[in-house]
Amino acid sequence: MVTDHGKHLVQQYGYRTMNVAHGCTARTPYRRGREAATQARSRTPSGQGTCPTVLYLFDCDGVLIESEIIASEVDADLLTAAGYEISAEDVTARFAGMTVAMIVETVEQEMGRKLPADFVRQQREELDKRLAEEVDPMEGVHDMLDELVGDRCVCSNSSGNRLEVTLKKTQLYERFAPHIYSAPEVGTRETKPDPNVYTYAAAQFGVDPADAVVLEDTATGVAAARAAGMRVIGFTGGSHTWPAHADVLTEAGAETVIRRITDYPATAAALHGWRQEAV
Repeated sequence: MVTDHGKHLVQQYGYRTMNVAHGCTARTPYRRGREAATQARSRTPSGQGTCPTVLYLFDCDGVLIESEIIASEVDADLLTAAGYEISAEDVTARFAGMTVAMIVETVEQEMGRKLPADFVRQQREELDKRLAEEVDPMEGVHDMLDELVGDRCVCSNSSGNRLEVTLKKTQLYERFAPHIYSAPEVGTRETKPDPNVYTYAAAQFGVDPADAVVLEDTATGVAAARAAGMRVIGFTGGSHTWPAHADVLTEAGAETVIRRITDYPATAAALHGWRQEAV
């Protein structure tokens, strides 16, 4: 079922994995740290150099913070109580990256009846409560940001209020503010897999989407970034990961997949470097 979800996004958005074409896998030996990131950014203004500035874009839930597992537990409990028995692990595998509205629509179609009228309200309130109390930063995320040289932003389907609460709880808010973008609150207000939030972010920085490198943990997020014309790295380092996770991300269009978030700066520099060689 997970693989089918990834294939559906590939068919809908027309993206295929580029791992073979680029000879890139998660084990490729990239140059690490500040040296690689600095080289990727080595341009003077107005085309005076040879390498445009790279923009680093991050999904939030399941990438910067360990929130996906909490959301899956909340959804599983509420769906089971409503007569749709499902485990947190299956919620993650089936619905990762989907908004609550998308999940409700899918479940109601399968059940042949409506969920309780207050389901969405209950889900939002319980999830907000647990995130405020329990959410942790992704392991290694602060070390990764210490290495990263260049502009960066957050692009998420979560609300602006939830992003502020969770990013402040994990001491990440000041590392991105004010460049923290909620898809339903910016641009066309369309959520991923629509490219809205990524297109909007690139415009705020005046960056060509082709010079942007996204880190995403869901097929819907990967599809959104690819639809925006950006390079995408899949991430499977969260506690919510499952056996077919990397395959789902590559099927949706991720060019490579990493498990350690500290590998992102060098991997992003390598992807951007290949673009420059091709230009």
